[in-house]
Amino acid sequence: MSRAAIPVSPPLKDELDIVIPTIRNLDFLEMWRPFFQPYHLIIVQDGDPARSIRVPDGFDYELYNRNDVNRILGPRSSCISFKDSACRCFGFLVSKKKYIYTIDDDCFVAKDPSGKEINALAKHISNLLSPSTPLFFNTLYDPFREGADFVRGYPFSFREGVTTAISHGLWLNIPDYDAPTQLVKPLERNTRYVDAVMTVPKGTLYPMCGMNLAFNRELVGPAMYFGLMGDGQPIGRYDDMWAGWCSKVICDHLGWGVKTGLPYIWHSKASNPFVNLKKEYKGIYWQEEIIPFFQSAVLTKECTNVQECYIELSKQVKEKLGPIDPYFGKLAEAMVTWIEAWDELNPPKQAVSSTDVKPVKVQPASKSK
Repeated sequence: MSRAAIPVSPPLKDELDIVIPTIRNLDFLEMWRPFFQPYHLIIVQDGDPARSIRVPDGFDYELYNRNDVNRILGPRSSCISFKDSACRCFGFLVSKKKYIYTIDDDCFVAKDPSGKEINALAKHISNLLSPSTPLFFNTLYDPFREGADFVRGYPFSFREGVTTAISHGLWLNIPDYDAPTQLVKPLERNTRYVDAVMTVPKGTLYPMCGMNLAFNRELVGPAMYFGLMGDGQPIGRYDDMWAGWCSKVICDHLGWGVKTGLPYIWHSKASNPFVNLKKEYKGIYWQEEIIPFFQSAVLTKECTNVQECYIELSKQVKEKLGPIDPYFGKLAEAMVTWIEAWDELNPPKQAVSSTDVKPVKVQPASKSK
């Protein structure tokens, strides 16, 4: 007599939240149902809080709008961007899980070259649960994948690797281009599926995209602040990159790793390049000074946790980028406010996954199971 199959619980089911920023009904979740339904969703509604957002039945979710942001954070709500996908970091703030996966609502399930649907979340989890190798580049990319290993000449003292803090996924179909590139390549589509994951080397920055991203919230959560963007700000579409530059400098300092490559999602539509150009044009100019700033940023040995690192980085932003434009002084202040909000909603014992310590009580606008 054969035994009935024992159901396999999805990986990290009770340790991971999915954060989705949106301004529309979340019909895209139907495609993701086989992969997302077991997990808890945190939906951050941007724009008009009076507008009703429909979520498909059967998902366990919390929905927050701007009224909730203002109620929960009070005066500190000024650090959360409005009318920009940077609002997603509010979801990181109120989550109490160890891991976060965040995805945009125009991203669908992609297929690998064999035609099989890609469970992007499962691959991100695999990335986060395996070590990174930022200290020495392995020419077979991720040596912890099945069928790969460290190549000849790779120092044995580095082979244990370091904890992976961030898993950065990619996209098929619509590439993540800036407005000038969109304008000169309006019909370009990414059809290349590269079956590889690699660690971003220590000391190297990368342009982080927030539409297909996972991270260890317990480790690096306070550094995943998407800045001041959108309504009332002189810049947009640099929110995820700002978080990527800050978090990479901090990961390098604290000895953690960042992986990029698999998994892919299907990015379904291109945003308007002329609208994007209006949002980006100052950033395109400023980044020529922002990047050297982050490349040369050094955190002191007294900075032993993410909050201390982030506060130190905010001081350097104010001192060295502030002369470029008053915006950076305002951004530096918002970085401090963000850490204050993080510490208020995430007491230290909660940050180490204690199940006995209750965080500040947060009631969402609506909740469904």
